[in-house]
Amino acid sequence: MLSVLNKIKSIVGSENFLDSALDKHLYSYDATPLFRELPEAIAIPRSAEHVSAILKLATESGLPIVPRGSGSGLSGGSIPSKGSLVLLFPPMNRILEIDEVNMTCTVEPGVITAVLQNEVEKHGLFYPPDPGSATISTLGGNIAENAGGLRGLKYGVTKNYVMTLDVVLPSGELITLGNHSIKDVQGLNLKDVFIGSEGTLGVITKATLRLLPKPKTSQVILFHFDSIARVGEFVASLALSKITPAMFEFLDNTTIRAVESYTKIGLPESLTALVLIELDGHPAEVHDDTATTLSIAEKAGATFSKLAESNIEAQKLKQARKSAFSALARLKPTTILEDASVPRSHLPEMLLFTIEKASELNLLVGNFGHLGDGNLHPTCLITERDANEIKRSEQFFEQIFDKAVSLGGTITGEHGTGIAKKKYLEKAAGHTQVELMRRFKASIDEANILNPGKIFDTSHFFKSKCERHIPASGGYSPHHDHHH
Repeated sequence: MLSVLNKIKSIVGSENFLDSALDKHLYSYDATPLFRELPEAIAIPRSAEHVSAILKLATESGLPIVPRGSGSGLSGGSIPSKGSLVLLFPPMNRILEIDEVNMTCTVEPGVITAVLQNEVEKHGLFYPPDPGSATISTLGGNIAENAGGLRGLKYGVTKNYVMTLDVVLPSGELITLGNHSIKDVQGLNLKDVFIGSEGTLGVITKATLRLLPKPKTSQVILFHFDSIARVGEFVASLALSKITPAMFEFLDNTTIRAVESYTKIGLPESLTALVLIELDGHPAEVHDDTATTLSIAEKAGATFSKLAESNIEAQKLKQARKSAFSALARLKPTTILEDASVPRSHLPEMLLFTIEKASELNLLVGNFGHLGDGNLHPTCLITERDANEIKRSEQFFEQIFDKAVSLGGTITGEHGTGIAKKKYLEKAAGHTQVELMRRFKASIDEANILNPGKIFDTSHFFKSKCERHIPASGGYSPHHDHHH
């Protein structure tokens, strides 16, 4: 192992190779609580050729490789596998091209999402995917997780904007998936298989992303509701009106109180539910949709409504929503955030079910999320190292996932499967579908070096490599903790 690591050190240069005890500790965890594993070392590649040479060596020697962006993931996708080398991508952060005619941009994987958003807006363009972590997460990480975010209802998720991917396969081969054409149906759509594959199939070294014209105007509106049922009625009525907000967000009382304590923007702490909407597009359309939305909210029983009167006020309200996770994380040392998703019509049932189960299991749970696309973020707040509370939280999430699947939803709308949810995957997706995933992984990564043990257990395909896997049970282990 040492000789392989020395060869990798010579590929990237000693200044791009980290193996001190402190460095190993710093890259042993991500934003997912309860998981931690020390890597053997961390390498910072500076080119696709570096990645190719490293993966070729890794396949020959059986060295596990874990690609990593900013470590902001919430399913354990970038937790090191035992005995692994972490490939760190934030320094590969050039925006290589912004093409105004074709409305595309080409980027390296380490570019921060918000940096790209701000840069293309200078050209009158718009990159819609907007995960809550946009100010810190990398585009390579967004693609690996198929990140969603606040604008998912109207604009879709990361995969809707990826045109090409330059990927290094485990063999070291470089391949470009997709092309620059708007329409493309040649062969199997391998590009979309790699998007959301969480670093288990290949390593992204470059991407060309689709851009849109920047909306001419937008309006942010804040609503207060005194019951979950009224929120559900509002969602249903707005959907029937055929208005599609760019953003349609929700915070429950626990989250509202945490956000107000954190941001001090004047939210009433007795409030049952807060709804935040953004409408964007042509000024006349936004004007009409705003009037209709206010009328629908009033009929649904909103107790308060407010239009943001400036861009500064709009940004302040949106930032309050984006701070929900950070605000909740201040309440207790361990914060477990999930992202079950259901069809919009089942949102009220899912919201009430979450409240009921939290009460039954005596857990402090904050809930917030994307009302427009049915993606909720129930968040368990846990006392430090309380094994019983952690066990109850695991029971809570198992019931939440079962309920979401029974309503035609999913165990993850945007965070990915990683380690945290892989034990639920077969129940949600079915045995045959998971077997197909395993076979595809095995056909590309014969030595099982790329992010082994993530998404699903591959031990029966790679029996000789079993000892390197993160345990198949996944889930929440009280023996590993991470404090936000």
